[in-house]
This record gives sequence, structure tokens and C-alpha cells, in this order.
Amino acid sequence: NLTKVSEFILEGVFDNPHLQGLYIAISLCLYLAAILSNSFVIIATLAHPPLHTPMYFFISNLAILDLVGISSVLPKMLENLILGKNTISFEGCVAQLYTFTFSGSTELILLTVMSYDRYLAICQPLHYVAMMSKGTCISLMAGVWGIGTVNSLINTLLVAQLDFCGPNLVQNFLCEIPPLLALSCSSTYLSEIMVYMADIILGMGNFLLLVLSYCLIIITILKIQGSAGKWKAFSTCSSHLAIVGLFYSTIIYTYIQPTSAPLKKNKTVSIMYTLVTPTLNPLIYS
Repeated sequence: NLTKVSEFILEGVFDNPHLQGLYIAISLCLYLAAILSNSFVIIATLAHPPLHTPMYFFISNLAILDLVGISSVLPKMLENLILGKNTISFEGCVAQLYTFTFSGSTELILLTVMSYDRYLAICQPLHYVAMMSKGTCISLMAGVWGIGTVNSLINTLLVAQLDFCGPNLVQNFLCEIPPLLALSCSSTYLSEIMVYMADIILGMGNFLLLVLSYCLIIITILKIQGSAGKWKAFSTCSSHLAIVGLFYSTIIYTYIQPTSAPLKKNKTVSIMYTLVTPTLNPLIYS
């Protein structure tokens, strides 16, 4: 008979117990900074009429996703730091897995939609207003959130039906798919297949569309007469490019490798896209 795991032990972010107070302060400051800065972006976009444009509509949705992503991880991490424990229930782990996977996969698609918006603004300026109408923007966002929801639901359900009979030490500070698959005592073949499909379709597919958009944007910018015009066109894309580079580099590093690969080295990378990126995104766009 298999004894099912009722809770997992998270490895945690910080290793030195003597600096617990400092770690709590740093984590709390990061969380407050992310909450306040992303909330400011959303409120400013809603309250200021000149910001009622497609670009800022997508930026406000990005801010919402950053809030969802960091809120799925940091409150539990802070609780464990304050109480001096590193446990999370099986149900809590599944809920965290779903929420975090949803925010990450949805953000991948949203960044591609934002690059398409920049492509139309720079390469098709005369048709931009007609092609990016209010109805089109809402439809695009409905599709983005819908695909992200379906992807995270499928992957979470596949992980939830796996058998976990020990050990229960998750080699990360949050519940993610790769470290959980490594702990399962049942076959993870179907889950691995779905993860790789998501990598190819959502990860590499969106990345290729991003590259295509920016190749066309760069070609158009190079045709502009005068350095001032070129800089003005490029400046509307620079912040988006910075976020794309930061987000994709960490996501691809974590998810593109097999589940048998060492997981401890992923912890630092996970900190980047889990805690640092949601805090930096509103600052970059500001």
C-alpha cells in the first residue's frame, strides 16, 4: 500500500537561519513594492483618460498578472519565514501550482500580443486605430486569459492525480511542475509530455512570434529618415524588450530542461521571475 503525502516541505529561499529577520524584511519590502507599483499602474491607467490606449490597456493587464503571480508565492513564503517552518499542504501546493502556472503562461501570450501591438503602431501606423479597436483589444485579452487558464488547469490536474509517497522535500521555495514531478512515485510521462508541449507551443511559439514582430519593427525603423525619428520609434519598444529578455531567459532556463536535471541551481533563477520581475516590470514601464 502507498502512503500518500499530505504536505510538502519547501526548501526555502534563504539558508542562514541567523538572518531570519533580515530575510523577512527583504521579502516584505519586495512584496509591498510589487503590490504598490503594479496597483499604481492599474489605477493610473483607469483614472487617466490619455492612457486609455491599447498599449496601456495591455500594460495594466500585465500588472494584474504580476500581482497574481507574486501573491501566489510571497504570502506563503512570509508565513513560513515568520513561523520558522517550510511546510505547505498538498492542497495548498496544488493551488499555488495552478495560480503561478496561470500567471506565467498567460504572461507569455500577453507579451506576444504586446509585441503585435508595437508592430502595428510602428509598421502600420495609418491602420493602427482601426485594427486595434476597443473590441479587438478586449477579444485579444479574453483569448490570452482563456488560453492561460486552460493550460494551467490541464497541467495542474495532471500533477494533482500523481502519487506522492515520499520523499516530500521540494527543492525550491514554491510548488512548480519540475520539482514536483521529480518527487512523484508514479509515472510522470503524460505530465512531462504536456509540459514539453506547453514549452513548444506557449514558450517557443510565442518567442518566435516575438522575434518575427521585432524583425519587422527593426526593418521599419531602419527605413525612417533621421536619428530622432528612429530613436522615437525604438523608445516605444525598449521597455517591452527589456521585460521580454528578463522573463524569457529565466523561464526557458527552468522549463526547457528534463525533470532529471539538477533542481537546486534553479532556485536563484526562480527568484528572478517569481519575486524580482513582478517588482521591476512597473518600474521599467514607468
